[in-house]
Amino acid sequence: MLGRTYETQDCSAARALEIVGERWSLMIIRHALFRDVTRFGDFQRSLGVARNVLAARLDQFVADGVMVRQPLAEGSAHQEYLLTEKGRALRPVIIALTHWGDQWAAPDGPPVTLRHAGCGGEIHQRTVCDCGRTVSAEEVVADPNRSRTAG
Repeated sequence: MLGRTYETQDCSAARALEIVGERWSLMIIRHALFRDVTRFGDFQRSLGVARNVLAARLDQFVADGVMVRQPLAEGSAHQEYLLTEKGRALRPVIIALTHWGDQWAAPDGPPVTLRHAGCGGEIHQRTVCDCGRTVSAEEVVADPNRSRTAG
């Protein structure tokens, strides 16, 4: 888990990395989102992550509101970890990272194809402006939020 090393940064990306920037974090989220993994042992077996590392990540996700921990069944000693709305909102992040990896880090081609559950079509992410146009990454500029910087 990253320490609070970005405290001097007024940057939402840096703050997001404080929550999901550790090596195993997005893999855990990916398994929860796309493989419906909810149990500690299933995360551990499918990812091969050390138990102590997994326990720390899951505990931190619960503390950060990305997941909730609840009994697997009434009266059960087994727990499951379910994504909250905050955790499910990471889906487009995982999709974008997967597409980047397909293009730049998968020498043998994409290991999976992301498809629309409704029609089976392949998923493509785009950056769309309020005006309705799809824009390239080079057309995006960071405009400081003047209400935060005024004063």
